[in-house]
Amino acid sequence: MQMVGASPAAWLGKAFAILLLIIFVLFFITPIAWLLLAPAKTERQLLLDGPFALGSFSTLADNWQSLVTFQGGLIWTWIGNSAFYCLSALAITLIVSIPAGYALALTEFPGRRLLLMATLIVMLVPGTALVLPIFLELSAMKLIGNPLSAILPFSFFPFGVYMTYIYFSTAISRDLLDAARIDGASEVQVFARIAMPLATPVIALVAFFNFTGNWNNYFLPYVTLPGRKSPIQVGLAELLSNVPSFNPTSAGSTTISLSALALATLIAVAPVMIVFIFAQRFLVTGMTAGGTKE
Repeated sequence: MQMVGASPAAWLGKAFAILLLIIFVLFFITPIAWLLLAPAKTERQLLLDGPFALGSFSTLADNWQSLVTFQGGLIWTWIGNSAFYCLSALAITLIVSIPAGYALALTEFPGRRLLLMATLIVMLVPGTALVLPIFLELSAMKLIGNPLSAILPFSFFPFGVYMTYIYFSTAISRDLLDAARIDGASEVQVFARIAMPLATPVIALVAFFNFTGNWNNYFLPYVTLPGRKSPIQVGLAELLSNVPSFNPTSAGSTTISLSALALATLIAVAPVMIVFIFAQRFLVTGMTAGGTKE
């Protein structure tokens, strides 16, 4: 049988696709590599040396000391605030969204279709568009500056309701639930003893997206939680304002180096990365389970 080689046009197209892929990889990998190397350098090295030149452990230790002593260790206060706000909101989200998704998927009640439609519509509204009305509502309730001004909005997660709705609609056997009801189990027992254990993957998925989204939320905490009550994302902006390279007017006050700011950025990202590493098995299972019909 005669072997037919690929045409020059096909080879050219394949080479162009590979080149485009390499460009995109370099575009995203380059700033990450710079950020990983920056904390081990001095500001002079950042400006004069090559972007991928190596620093030293002694410089890394100096930048660490500068960061953790900034305004009495304020970065740890910001990290603790973020953990408290996100975990509190996560608990409320799971308590509300999992039963809500189960009810929308497996029970019939008046207004069910309208509620599902409202959930889908709210999912399409950008989060930044809701900041002003949420701020006015929290201000009317005198909650500005209170941890609840972050926890309550963070716990509002219609995407989690919709994910659990899809999961319970497609991946849970109705016959299994009906069998439990025939055996005398109440609806609460069916949900708690049958549906919930089977829904572990989607619960992990909802928890991951809710936690990471709230941890990285900047705009709402910026307007509702000033000063030492701020989470880490707002704290990074304050650190940035104390870097003379970006804000020359800060030269006479307590300043922090660009290298220490890069280190603070890595610390801010670390909790999300740790959560992802330990939860990835559940995440993959949760993302694929909803695509299987019973």
